[in-house]
Amino acid sequence: MNHRHRIMPLLTFVILTVFTNFAFALDTPTISLGASGHAKQTIIVTAGPSGAPDGFTIWWMDAAEFAANGGQWPSVDAGQGAACFTGAPTLNTFDGSQTTFQLAGNQSVIVEIGDLFDETGVAGTVNELEYGQTYHFVAFANNASYQAGSSLSSTVVGSTTTNANCTYTQGYWKNHESLWPVTSLMLGSVNYTQAELLSILNQPVQGNGLVSLAHQLIAAKLNIANGADPTAAAATIAAADAQIGSLVVPPVGSGFLAPSSTSSKTQVLDNYNNGIIGPGHCGSVPVQLESWSRVKSHFAQ
Repeated sequence: MNHRHRIMPLLTFVILTVFTNFAFALDTPTISLGASGHAKQTIIVTAGPSGAPDGFTIWWMDAAEFAANGGQWPSVDAGQGAACFTGAPTLNTFDGSQTTFQLAGNQSVIVEIGDLFDETGVAGTVNELEYGQTYHFVAFANNASYQAGSSLSSTVVGSTTTNANCTYTQGYWKNHESLWPVTSLMLGSVNYTQAELLSILNQPVQGNGLVSLAHQLIAAKLNIANGADPTAAAATIAAADAQIGSLVVPPVGSGFLAPSSTSSKTQVLDNYNNGIIGPGHCGSVPVQLESWSRVKSHFAQ
């Protein structure tokens, strides 16, 4: 899939940003790489001494486009991807240790580029990254108008992992329904049809931890039904099912869980689906290696 024209028209902070002959009021942030997954790259953003009181923006381009641009960042356009972090996260909070993208001096926060679909407090490119691609990333602190309040950080380069013999992300399963190894799943104690599961995968989180947990739980169960080793996720899957219980996930129902109560489980399952933990190793086209009757034993209540 081609993400070169994904940037939302409403991102005026990208379109209007000009770095030439501009006096910046804020110190430049620094960024470094965290773990890489199939479809995401973790970035650690650290504000300069003056902080990033209005949040920060990250740009990214794949290696080919970056090279075609002469190894330079455009002055008025972020190229392939852009995300503006201004509010409060509810998905990747790391057990409540992250509560805002508005940073004090020298404060750090972890963000997951390519895994922003369910995150709050962010606007811009929320699509997954490409599997097995090298990306260049850069950041700046926002000013009050969400334009560049600092100069650009140093560029860091990271590569997503390949999709050879490994688990798949929620985005993959959402877009490849014909390859699902099963046509129904239990979430908690409620059984859902494939059509209902797809509606859940397309449901915005909107501050509901039940929805973000269900997104990753569906993907994890599909991966295991497809033959992935469940060991690294089994305990978290059981805990997620126990917490969900009889709640019915929106838009099928109106169940709700506070994001603070689900974020740690959601993160573990996200890491499993992205191949950061667990087996990796599934082919470029899924092959059903186990019967559903055999797989059901992994999810026994």
